[in-house]
Amino acid sequence: GGGGGGGGASPGNAVDVRITGFWRWKTVVVPPNAYVVQTRRGHAQPLTLGLGVSFAYDPAKDSFLVVPGAMQTILINAHCICRELQGLLVQGYVQWIIEDFGTAYRKLDFTDVEDPMRVVNVQLREQAEAAIKDKVATMSIDAVLSDKQPIIEELTARLRHVAEGGGGTDKGLGLRIVTVQIKEAVVSSARLWESLQTPFRAEQERIARLASLGKEESLAQRELEVEQTRERMQLESDGELSALRASKDAQAYDREQSERQRRQHREEEDARKLATERQQTVLQAAELEKARLAGEAELARLHQEVEAARLKRTALASTDAHDVERAAANRQARVELEHLELRQQILNGLSASNVQARLVELLPAIAEKLPQPRELRSVSIGGAGGAQDGQGLTTLVAQMMALVNVLKTEPPASPPPGAPTPTPEEEHPTPD
Repeated sequence: GGGGGGGGASPGNAVDVRITGFWRWKTVVVPPNAYVVQTRRGHAQPLTLGLGVSFAYDPAKDSFLVVPGAMQTILINAHCICRELQGLLVQGYVQWIIEDFGTAYRKLDFTDVEDPMRVVNVQLREQAEAAIKDKVATMSIDAVLSDKQPIIEELTARLRHVAEGGGGTDKGLGLRIVTVQIKEAVVSSARLWESLQTPFRAEQERIARLASLGKEESLAQRELEVEQTRERMQLESDGELSALRASKDAQAYDREQSERQRRQHREEEDARKLATERQQTVLQAAELEKARLAGEAELARLHQEVEAARLKRTALASTDAHDVERAAANRQARVELEHLELRQQILNGLSASNVQARLVELLPAIAEKLPQPRELRSVSIGGAGGAQDGQGLTTLVAQMMALVNVLKTEPPASPPPGAPTPTPEEEHPTPD
């Protein structure tokens, strides 16, 4: 901006420039980050030119221009059409600074007091948008969306050629392009953008599904490995516990067997001692029994001897008594025989009349002892009156025999008490 009289900051200037002094003796204080150029009437070349240079200022003859020296950023929104005739919005930015202010203030318009860089930024933006459109028109939509480097290179080349010149004495506009970047490219048609995203989304879904399946498979495999590891550890733990339990059981069993063997050995030893003591007791009892039996045998022998002696004495006494009895019986029998002989002789000397009389006496007693007769038989005893005595006896005997035959059919009757037992001579009297 141009300077004027008076002290203080220049009103409306984008750069904080302070003008001090009064009337025609003033001083312009320039910030260190601002370019300044001072010209004076009658001078073809600037009196002051540089960055942050303060100078003396005469309002009547001088004029100056102050421009910010900081880097400038231009935002670009280029509506382009690609090779497929589809609309795209390419967004980017360009950053530049003043490289040669002596060239720049001659070729560029910095006269806007409020924003000295506005006109330059508009010019550079138009050139950048044109460059982007020209480049995008030769590219496919996939190339634009996937690779923006060709656009950046094309835009950088064109802007640098304009701003920095082609080299040699041509310095261009005296500017330097710091950086060129394409932020993004957006498809203008939402439907087309959706269609472009569909294959990628499908592929991404497929990849995501495969990744999910892979993750599930990996998780399943990992879970299986963890489960196998856990089961293996469990089995190993169970095996160790089983081995430890078996070892403890074996130790307990060994202790029980040892204790059982010790008890059995002790019991057998006690049994052997007891058996030995019992055997000794039995042997002692046997000795005592043997001694007792020997004593009893001796005593029995003595008893037998005494009993034998007694029996002998008794037998001798009995024999003597029997001898005496037999002698007495023999004498008695001899006497009885003599008596019977004498009686027989007497009976033989009896007559038939005496026999009959005796028989008649005995008949009542005989009749009483006879059983009840089941039949009646009559036997006549006796003969004719003129018979002889010998014939009468014979007839009597025949009649008695008939009576005996009759009595044989009946059980014999016991003789009456007090009746004399008939002797053989009486039953069968011997005839004279």
